[in-house]
Amino acid sequence: MTRYFYDTEFLEDGSTIELISIGIVAEDGREYYAVNAEMPMDRIRKHDWLVRNVLPHLPLTSRTSLDKYLGNPPNSFPRPPIDFVGLDRATTCVKPRQVIANEVRDFLLAGVSKPELWAWYGAYDHVVLCQLWGRMIDLPKGVPMWTNDLRQEVHRLGDPQPPEQLGGEHNALEDARHLKAMHQYLQHIREVLDTDT
Repeated sequence: MTRYFYDTEFLEDGSTIELISIGIVAEDGREYYAVNAEMPMDRIRKHDWLVRNVLPHLPLTSRTSLDKYLGNPPNSFPRPPIDFVGLDRATTCVKPRQVIANEVRDFLLAGVSKPELWAWYGAYDHVVLCQLWGRMIDLPKGVPMWTNDLRQEVHRLGDPQPPEQLGGEHNALEDARHLKAMHQYLQHIREVLDTDT
């Protein structure tokens, strides 16, 4: 069994969930990061929270107009235009969704018989992950149909204060790295609790 800690950034509008980026860190130290070349950038540019929290971590063109936008308070109007902010498609992490699906499958199943997935408030992350392949029943053989939730594990262990993330929040790979560190911390808490009983 190999544990994988992952995070996705996505656009969720009440009807659909669209992948923006995915970061995965294996317990053995391997890492994977990709940005969806097919993300609906026009819709994302209209979403103030995504513009402020997710876009700055992506490889972009016209970063100057994004910086001007970020210089204004959240949800202020009129908003500076960011129509020309787009993905830098020359960056190797920017890939078509189908390529991401194939690479994620290969990454999760590389020499592993039973991958174990972990995320933070992972319900939406799991849906985004599964939708890489279409319907849930289309998951590649060996990819788990569920994700373990680190938030639930924190609750189960009595709500210990997990370590804070020191930077890169909402960068999917940085978030996944932090999830691995949180899991290691929670393993230590479990060991202490087991020794005390």
